[in-house]
Amino acid sequence: MIVSMENTTTSAIDKKLNQLRDQHGVVTLGRVLTLVILAQAGHSEAALEAANFASHEHPCRILMHVGHSSSEETRLDAQLRMGGDAGASEVIVLHGYGDLAEPTETLFSALLLPDAPIVAWWPHTVPPPSAHTSSIAGIAHRRIMDSARSDDAYETLAELRHRYVPGDTDLAWTRVTNWRIQLAAVLDQAEPARVREVVVEGSGRSPSVVLLGSWLGTRLGSEVTFVNNPGPRRLERVTLVRDDGEIVLERPGRSVAMLRQPGQPDQQIAMPVRDLNACIAEELRRLDPDEVYGEVLTSGLRDVQVARIVDTSGELTPGAARFLAEHGGGRAETPATPEDTAEVVMALPVPESDGVPAAEPLVPGPREERA
Repeated sequence: MIVSMENTTTSAIDKKLNQLRDQHGVVTLGRVLTLVILAQAGHSEAALEAANFASHEHPCRILMHVGHSSSEETRLDAQLRMGGDAGASEVIVLHGYGDLAEPTETLFSALLLPDAPIVAWWPHTVPPPSAHTSSIAGIAHRRIMDSARSDDAYETLAELRHRYVPGDTDLAWTRVTNWRIQLAAVLDQAEPARVREVVVEGSGRSPSVVLLGSWLGTRLGSEVTFVNNPGPRRLERVTLVRDDGEIVLERPGRSVAMLRQPGQPDQQIAMPVRDLNACIAEELRRLDPDEVYGEVLTSGLRDVQVARIVDTSGELTPGAARFLAEHGGGRAETPATPEDTAEVVMALPVPESDGVPAAEPLVPGPREERA
């Protein structure tokens, strides 16, 4: 059931919800949280589909704000979805125009479930620091972002590190859950040996590559090499260079990974790409802070030792160059031309202070991150 309301108020929406519950016998006693989604116009349905999928595991009330032009006359349109159109939740979609194009805490306060945790999710961007962002973040127990929507993964992660507070999380980290599980299992079963170097290969625009490499490097006490390849935003291969040989976990496609270990035959492992539905469902399983992610973001990105960053498509991004200068030897390796794969050395800028400028957070439309 879908009910549309034009030029309305949150008070009128709340009254309409109560009326629909009385008419159709819908109850809210089973709702375990309120999920607030801050979406962009034109890209909201994918996020809503993922939230509805997750609601079958986590029944909730979904409040989605879709911002439109701030130059139009101020008004609020709403769409209420219940029953079969809302999964195991009830959905309220708010379309804000004019002054209401920017979401605020007061816009949602009348529609929040009483005495229920609040999760805020920015599906298409890393929100820049602002009064509006701080207002909503301040009432949320968990704050879900997606740094994969930025063009410079290193710079965006640096910005997130500086403003991290417990309860923040990143879907770029959630996407590497299966990689972390498999690598931890392999090291548990392998004979003890020192890991001399970790090599992580994937898209240079993928923050999942940086987060996984930082986690492995700091946990294993090893230097890390990042190999940035062109192509889709995904993680392609992890190599653990040990004294007794190399352990390689590689996923060339979307569903099956190949594991190679010294003295053992190659193994195929089912490791499908995690879609948005699975990532959101995982994030809603816990409402306490993700301590491992917090350690990787704050300590791992600070303490990781970078051996080199090899870019196979051209110059490093400013964020990657700064990251290497701060954590490595201050030298990067890039091929001179696409035809000439011989590596050349280029000088990098002097590291800056902690005031790292934030990357432009807005990217036109969501793009798939494959990790």
